[in-house]
Amino acid sequence: MAGKIMQRTALSISHLGHSFGPQKVLDDISFELPKGDVVAVVGPSGGGKTTLLHLCAGMLEVEEGDIHNPFDRVAFAFQEPRLLPWQTARDNIAFGLKAAGVKKAERWKMAEDVALKFGLDRQALDKFPKDLSGGMRQRVSFARALITRPELLFLDEPFSALDIGLKQELQQILIEENRAHKLSILFITHDLMEAVRLSNQIVLLAGEPGRIVKRYHIDRSQHERNNHFVYETTANMLADPCIVETFGLSIHAD
Repeated sequence: MAGKIMQRTALSISHLGHSFGPQKVLDDISFELPKGDVVAVVGPSGGGKTTLLHLCAGMLEVEEGDIHNPFDRVAFAFQEPRLLPWQTARDNIAFGLKAAGVKKAERWKMAEDVALKFGLDRQALDKFPKDLSGGMRQRVSFARALITRPELLFLDEPFSALDIGLKQELQQILIEENRAHKLSILFITHDLMEAVRLSNQIVLLAGEPGRIVKRYHIDRSQHERNNHFVYETTANMLADPCIVETFGLSIHAD
């Protein structure tokens, strides 16, 4: 008797295309994000990265091609925190739990626990977004995204406006979540170093229209990537003619 075929759990994008009116913004995009992996989509501004992410997250209707998402619990963190201004930090973090019907005392306790993990103290939890710094608001945004224990997390350049210390702190939390809970992550960025630090696969998107021109695979586990490895790998990528052409870089010989 033939053995039972086990299907791999993966976000699968197949021959995806998209247009806004007459303008084609994505063309024939295909790749997979297996469970527990991190995929970064990199490319220059205006190349369709955000449109691709919104399609994968179900925020836009698929017009051409196919997206198969077998993950039950998904979350999204944006470049801007997008917090509810009339809610405290605690209530913003617990918002998804409230929608799921979790009782107030339980969701507040869970919100406090995850907030402490993200470096938010109890005093900050009682403040409204307008009273928090930009970095604190982004911590709240990440805590809100992760409190429901998603299986798949979408990230839209969430580190771009952060200082280097906070950026590395939040990246390390994501690495730990990925390692401990096999959290799958799809994120977009224009920062190659960020992509090298976090991802298993880097998808290079060229623009007009957005299309995949190269893929890079990084076999070393994230927690084993020290700064030297990240800097050296990024430097090698920046010397790749495909990267040079896609980003329009100028290379000057010594």
